Amino acid sequence: MTDTFTVIDPATERPLAEVALASAAETDAAIERAHEAFRSWRAVAPGERARLLRAFAAVVDAHLDELAWLEVRNAGHTIGNARWEAGNVRDVLNYYAATPERLFGRQIPVPGGIDVTFREPLGVVGVIVPWNFPMPIAGWGFAPALAAGNTVVLKPAELTPLTAIRLGELAREAGLPEGVLTVIPGRGPVVGERFVTHPLVRKVCFTGSTAVGKRIMAGCAAQVKPVTLELGGKSANIVFADADLAKAAATAPYAVFDNAGQDCCARSRILVQSSVYDEFLAGLGKAVAGMRVIDPADEASEMGPLISAAHREKVTGYLAGVEAAFTGPAPEGPGYWMPPTVVLADDVTRPIWREEVFGPVVAVMPFDDEDEAIQLANDTEYGLSGSIFTRDLSRALRVARGVEAGNLSVNSHASVRYWTPFGGFKQSGLGRELGPDAPDAFTEEKNVFIAHG
Repeated sequence: MTDTFTVIDPATERPLAEVALASAAETDAAIERAHEAFRSWRAVAPGERARLLRAFAAVVDAHLDELAWLEVRNAGHTIGNARWEAGNVRDVLNYYAATPERLFGRQIPVPGGIDVTFREPLGVVGVIVPWNFPMPIAGWGFAPALAAGNTVVLKPAELTPLTAIRLGELAREAGLPEGVLTVIPGRGPVVGERFVTHPLVRKVCFTGSTAVGKRIMAGCAAQVKPVTLELGGKSANIVFADADLAKAAATAPYAVFDNAGQDCCARSRILVQSSVYDEFLAGLGKAVAGMRVIDPADEASEMGPLISAAHREKVTGYLAGVEAAFTGPAPEGPGYWMPPTVVLADDVTRPIWREEVFGPVVAVMPFDDEDEAIQLANDTEYGLSGSIFTRDLSRALRVARGVEAGNLSVNSHASVRYWTPFGGFKQSGLGRELGPDAPDAFTEEKNVFIAHG
């Protein structure tokens, strides 16, 4: 009997689709087809591979609205965010389409001959995509891998498979050969496990929780299989007294409540210099109260629902015994809604301060000076992202160098640009995605010496 999963619209709790989930045998067959496709894909001339990736980008561009609306209904993303996410897939494909013709080796001076290096593709890459940002994270995995000459088998999250399935169809429509990009929905312990253990999968890219990432890394270590891991976060938003407080307070909600806080880069801890703490809180309260938490299909929506009832229960569990300073609005009707919530933290040992809540909850704490701000920001097992608000450029650079995080923004909350590397310190992950060097992570460097005589 075929294992299936009912996909639910989190804003309405209505079923959207029944999706067949792959078995271990079906996963093995997909991996073997990808391995066969790799033999020819790696030999495709660089210019032709670049052309096919650009064609894929063009087909995605022609279906931007369709993809965006799929994401609104499947993941509860606001329509504005979903359009950006579909456009990001297109842009990432176009960006890495330049790679095949620019994946250079080196010539190294040596005595007695000539020494050259080559960047060789790995083979089949297994990409495991989370439910919080299904579209862009899929693209971050498959675009550089395909550009470097690998084939990809991609597993979307059970909760949000629809855009990944459609992207797989669009790849074939664009002319990518069969087996070059394969999307197989399935359960983590089945499909994800075969990515880890199957000898023909030469690398695993995983985005998700730190706990699962550790298990994947341990499994891959048994085969000396490389991994890229983008894991949890508990990022800090540091606001100094000399900052533009109006801007800092007005933008802080969107740094954590975007996608209902289901974002590993969420600035879920706000550190505010003591002398402006009360003033900042007043501005923050006004901004939170004014948020438009409504149907994500509405063009005015700024925050949608949580992904599921089970996840909402987990998030609200963090608020047990914790008094909210203030909350924003949320619909009463069907859907997995939760109001944006602000708590005032006075104990750095509390779970609300230390653990990744992954929901629309932010904790605020005062600090006295620069050293204390850095110490509080670093007092976490995570190190993914963060923001620094100050008008003092020297301070901004000192704090940026002192904070243990892979992606920091000054007077901004942006964490992701496809032109720049993305990844975390400590238990936020291993390796980097995006940026000009991402394709190198999908290759092995081969050295060849040619003797003169």
